[in-house]
Amino acid sequence: MQPQILLLKEGTENAQGKQQVISNINACSAIVDAIRTTLGPRGMDKLIVDNRGKATISNDGATIMKLLDVVHPAAKTLVEIAKSQDAEVGDGTTSVVILAGEFLKQCKPFVEEGVHPRVIIKAFRKATKLALDKITELGVKINKEDEKEYRSLLEKCAATSMSSKLIHQQKDFFSTMVVDAVMMLDELLPLNMIGIKKVQGGALEDTVLVPGVAFKKTFSYAGFEMQKKTYKDPKIAMLNIELELKAEKENAEVRLDNVEEYQKVVDAEWNILYDKLDRIQKSGATVVLSKLPIGDVATQYFADRGMFCAGRVPDGDLQRTMKACGGSIQSTVHDLNDQTLGTCETFEEKQVGGERFNFFYGCPKSKTCTIILRGGAEQFMEETERSLHDAIMIVRRAMKNDSVVAGGGAIDMELSKYLRNYSRTIAGKEQLIIGAMAKAFEIVARQLCDNAGFDATNVLNKLRQKHAQDGVWWGVDINNEGIADNFEACVWEPTIVKSNAIVAASEATCLLLSVDETVKNPRSGQGEQQMGGMPGGMGRGRGRPMM
Repeated sequence: MQPQILLLKEGTENAQGKQQVISNINACSAIVDAIRTTLGPRGMDKLIVDNRGKATISNDGATIMKLLDVVHPAAKTLVEIAKSQDAEVGDGTTSVVILAGEFLKQCKPFVEEGVHPRVIIKAFRKATKLALDKITELGVKINKEDEKEYRSLLEKCAATSMSSKLIHQQKDFFSTMVVDAVMMLDELLPLNMIGIKKVQGGALEDTVLVPGVAFKKTFSYAGFEMQKKTYKDPKIAMLNIELELKAEKENAEVRLDNVEEYQKVVDAEWNILYDKLDRIQKSGATVVLSKLPIGDVATQYFADRGMFCAGRVPDGDLQRTMKACGGSIQSTVHDLNDQTLGTCETFEEKQVGGERFNFFYGCPKSKTCTIILRGGAEQFMEETERSLHDAIMIVRRAMKNDSVVAGGGAIDMELSKYLRNYSRTIAGKEQLIIGAMAKAFEIVARQLCDNAGFDATNVLNKLRQKHAQDGVWWGVDINNEGIADNFEACVWEPTIVKSNAIVAASEATCLLLSVDETVKNPRSGQGEQQMGGMPGGMGRGRGRPMM
């Protein structure tokens, strides 16, 4: 009798072979089912409550995937592809997860029947390449010469991105705003140059786009109300210095034996502060911004001399102000001159809802802008911010990659038809697998119909017929429960959104098919319990990082 060989530690779970691949596919299908219903203009929203009780309402695939605490190792792949799609393109995060899930679902019967995963992977890679070539061939180039046409096209791309979000009723208003915002940036289109600030209260339509920098008024001391609220052509000093008297560290000790010496110490402190303030005033700066606090003495000092100051300005806002108005952030007051001071045409402080905001208009250096969002509930404004982020990313992509395709399941149905026809020209197992991938592409149109409550089989049959008769851009028409030429209906999206989604979904599928064994060490489970077992507010000094 063969002695039993113990190779792995007791309690190690390992699963391998065909069953393992199938169980991974099932885990991914479960994740896809959680996100499936959010696709498209009639998609539902998800309400996710985290362990601290904070509720998030979202329709954005990537946000939902991040908030779902997925523990299954294979299913985490889907979370990763949603994040990568969000980082690369910004939109299409739900479609990429649904596509990957459907690819896996179509592979499942082949794996069960014993087709080797490598054969499936090879066919998938081939089909992906064919699909990408076809998308590139079908994409419609943007004409950048005609300013008006170019602009309307970008607005349509933004509107398509927003049509599935909470703010789809106001998509015309917001798409114009998003295109305006992106158009203000320089050639590199840096995303961090568009600031989005949320102010509760008011209606969504009260949202404004500020051509310049705007940020919330920071904490201020007495004397602040005496400062002027508007300046024409101010010079702006951006500092990283504390302008207040600091309490000594607890363990600092100065031994003095008479009052005069104590007075000297106090005077020295005051002189250091006044020296800084004098230098700032002599530099000609009229607006002083600092990352660190500006105390009550300094505030009063500036107010008496007709200068404006704001301390504790968030780092991102200070960086944007610096890039927009020129100058540089100084950590000393000795170098303040015209090179290190920024300028803008007008500076003013205004009331927006319940908050005071500082506005810098007419910034000479960089192209930057700020969107001040208004709205009722906090969750609603957060979701609006996410929707605007997606739309901004889409417009940036459309400007950088100048070709678009029709959305609404049109391009997916066309790829499905193309791959299906191609599969019939080859012999061997690849024919079946490429045919299965072609069928998987239909999921986008099918899911759009299901989410809107249409009869998916009917609509898909009509679409297959149209595409067989070379109606390339026919897709689902959500408004009239039928099909329509989506290119005519202006449902457009940048080609890169689709091609990126297909590549990511196909890569994830190949990755999961190539895994045939999972080994789970027993320590990891206990370790997590020990880590998670300690309460959040650990005792004093107990919050050291666990090694």
